[in-house]
Amino acid sequence: MNKFLILSLLALGYQSASAQLVTESFGSGANAFTMDFVTIGNPNNAGDKPGFSSRNGSVAYTYSLGMYEVSRDMITKANSAGSLGITMADMSSYGGNGVNKPASGISYYEAATYVNWLNTSTGGTAAYNFVSGTFQLWSSTDAGYNANNMYRNSLAKYVIASSNEWYKGAYGNLDGTWNNYPTGSDSAPAAVASGTAANTAVYGQSASTGPADITNAGGLSPYGTMGQGGNVWEWNETAYDGTNNTVDEILMVRGGAWNDPFPFVMQNDFYIYRDPNGNGFRYSRATDEYFNLGFRVANVGVPEPSSLSLLALGGVLVALRRRKK
Repeated sequence: MNKFLILSLLALGYQSASAQLVTESFGSGANAFTMDFVTIGNPNNAGDKPGFSSRNGSVAYTYSLGMYEVSRDMITKANSAGSLGITMADMSSYGGNGVNKPASGISYYEAATYVNWLNTSTGGTAAYNFVSGTFQLWSSTDAGYNANNMYRNSLAKYVIASSNEWYKGAYGNLDGTWNNYPTGSDSAPAAVASGTAANTAVYGQSASTGPADITNAGGLSPYGTMGQGGNVWEWNETAYDGTNNTVDEILMVRGGAWNDPFPFVMQNDFYIYRDPNGNGFRYSRATDEYFNLGFRVANVGVPEPSSLSLLALGGVLVALRRRKK
């Protein structure tokens, strides 16, 4: 086999790893549901926007991000299977409570409870520490403790996307460059009530219109996520100051919602003044439950792209050897 063919196969393996879509299953019987994840490769990438080191999309590892926002159906079934007690906003006046609408009106703590169930119901480690129902930091005596992020247990697979994980999935390109909007463009996406056309997003609508179904929420990012711009705002795991080291942090939210009139709220460098009580479009208190605020899940348990590439290459080499024989 010549050197050019080997290099070509390696490149193809890497691209396959970068573009990988994985569907994972949760619950059982009447409470069964699936979630789609897209791989975010290019580990150890240089961040965007120097000067915002805690929120510029630099991620040292390969991970995967929910292709869609978490839906109402996913919460309802997890509630039933795990007796979680998560409440959602009544959206009767905002487009209705369809099962495929994004799950909104959920606090950060409720999102963390849901993610913990995703882990424990599949035999994994809880991502977030609740003691008698109260959110706590992980301590140095806990397995999976990470001094750089005392919110997230490092042994967990499913997590709320951190600011950097969310940013990279929204604004990043596979070649390491960046876009201004989470639809693969530097120009503002067209406003739509629903749809999947390229460089569109669900914004600029009346409040009564409500968000679109999670699978009909605008054009995709280069990595393949939908709705990171518009539809509903999304919780980030990361605190406003960039460090998850106290319990009562003001937390970041990103992406905009269907009822935001202007596209600039979806831009990568959009920041809004936060008052002393934590009020503001880009930041919320963990107990806040807004009708236009939801979340998406990240999966940090995927293999490194080099491993995926080698697996892909290995399969091709085996096939070529068999053909040669």
